[in-house]
Amino acid sequence: MTDKPTLTTLAAACALALPVLSDARPVTISTTLKNYDGNGAYLAIYLTDAKGAYAGTLWVAGSKAKYYKHLADWNRLSAADGKRLVGITGASVGAGRTLKVTAELADALLDAGYEIRVDAAVEDLRDSPADVRVPLTRANAGKAQPGKQYVQTLTYDLP
Repeated sequence: MTDKPTLTTLAAACALALPVLSDARPVTISTTLKNYDGNGAYLAIYLTDAKGAYAGTLWVAGSKAKYYKHLADWNRLSAADGKRLVGITGASVGAGRTLKVTAELADALLDAGYEIRVDAAVEDLRDSPADVRVPLTRANAGKAQPGKQYVQTLTYDLP
């Protein structure tokens, strides 16, 4: 089974990064988890800029905020973003499952040093900050990128 949440805009989280929303395009991010032994994973899918600074949250899988501290890099980087969770949360993701998220991203973000990052955490298992980091480039579109611990692959597609 595949979860298919949709994020309609990233403008609130990335007001400075999205200068012209009319130049935005839908980007579908597919994160497939490995078959690990354990409960569903909490995932934070977010963007960082060329300097590694937080640029916006795309999706958070897992609804109990008390566990967000285990998504360490995302939690630390996004702490000042009061709107980091507005309309972009859903259920945790089970082992071997795929989470698909569609976000509107400005064309200006492509090939500009931005990265898609995923932090992962599973109850009673080791946390995995930056389980996967993928440069947001036209060349990487459609290519599966491996994760380190819980993420099998991350792929994003551009129209």
